Amino acid sequence: MSTAEYAVGTVAAAGLAAVLYQVVTSDTVSSALRGLVERALDAPL
Repeated sequence: MSTAEYAVGTVAAAGLAAVLYQVVTSDTVSSALRGLVERALDAPL
C-alpha cells in the first residue's frame, strides 16, 4: 500500500471513531447503558 492509502484509511478511521463517540455519549445510549448496568447490579444472586 502507498502512503496515500494509509492516509485515507487513517482519516476514515478517525471519522468513524468520531461518529461512534457521538453515538455512545448521546443521552439515549448513555441512559440505556446506565439502566443495563443498574439492572445487572440489582439482580438477586
